[in-house]
Amino acid sequence: MHDNPAQDDDSYSWPTCAAGPETGARSHKLWVAEVGRLVCRPCENQTAKRLAELGPLFRRLNETATLMRGARRPGGATSGSRTPPIPPRLEVLALTANGGVATRLRDIEDSWRTALGWTVAPWRGSPTQAVPEHLKFLVNNLPWAVSSYESIGQDIDDLRKLHAECTAVAANEHRPGRVSIGRCPARYDDGTLCRADLTATASSHRVHCGVCGARWETLNEWRQLRSAQEAVLATDAGVAA
Repeated sequence: MHDNPAQDDDSYSWPTCAAGPETGARSHKLWVAEVGRLVCRPCENQTAKRLAELGPLFRRLNETATLMRGARRPGGATSGSRTPPIPPRLEVLALTANGGVATRLRDIEDSWRTALGWTVAPWRGSPTQAVPEHLKFLVNNLPWAVSSYESIGQDIDDLRKLHAECTAVAANEHRPGRVSIGRCPARYDDGTLCRADLTATASSHRVHCGVCGARWETLNEWRQLRSAQEAVLATDAGVAA
């Protein structure tokens, strides 16, 4: 039981954890050793764990988003028969683009910086570059926030929801079926193109041609596949012209 020195004072309300209950748990009071803090140690530890897991989760989602966007360079030439990327999943793109994970972490960092009297978070580049920096700041300053930042409960709840979203999407619970991603650009020994239909899913960048046996198994090889397909399309377009 909690050692409550004011248990005989009906007007006294023992402080509770500002983080609120976890799913399925009741709202809980702080222990005597935690008085002076806003958040109990178990909730602080759970938040630190979520912050540690958000980095790998974001990298996994960002890789999937990269595969969806294909290997085309920004501003590159296009053709009417561009090879389609693997099927887009809007929830993945929403989390990895501006307004997603990076923006939501930045907003929390900015609120902490404001409370500390510091300047807001500097621009850190793309979401891929920014997410690790935002997470580093939040991890380093979490001990201060759970003891001194009055709005920490809302931020912990926001981090809880963000972590749950990333976990659910990364788990790919609604796995899409295989779809066509264009023709195989591999060549036989005599130089002729295979041109067999290739398929892929959003859950993997591994592609195997069932006709000629060509394989693309790494992210770099996926990019090479997309570039080779684009080159074939460009050649075909030139011949047709």
